[in-house]
Amino acid sequence: MTGFKIVEKLQKINEDIHKEQLKYHHKRVLVSKEFTFDAAHHLHCYEGKCKNLHGHTYKAIFGISGYTDDTGLMIDFGEIKQIWKNEIEIHLDHRYLNDTLPMMNTTAENIVVWMYEMMADYLKKEAKWTENGVRLEFVRLFETPTSYAEARREWMEVE
Repeated sequence: MTGFKIVEKLQKINEDIHKEQLKYHHKRVLVSKEFTFDAAHHLHCYEGKCKNLHGHTYKAIFGISGYTDDTGLMIDFGEIKQIWKNEIEIHLDHRYLNDTLPMMNTTAENIVVWMYEMMADYLKKEAKWTENGVRLEFVRLFETPTSYAEARREWMEVE
């Protein structure tokens, strides 16, 4: 195999690389994490198939930006997953959305704004993230593989 090399010596902190080298830049970066969930809902004041109770396998994508810390991380993907699991998914996965979400017509447009608000509010609670300028840039909610609604920071927040 051409170009394949087995690592013989694992790089060690303070021997091969030093702490001050871990942060490579001072630029804003965006990380993205996606999740899926299954849920049922129906729409009010709508004449079409979606007025009947039905379900979807939704896909949600969160885009979060900020500046890296001294280790070169802005936010850990595992932390995004924990926020999703503990704060958002519990209201959505295998649920009847008309019961578990605030009073609203459970359109993708309304749900994506609710999801944006939940994630943005949680990110603002942690000092380690606010110090690094961490902010939610967008949430994209796919209701089907080819149809989605999106909420963006510039539409949601006035700075």
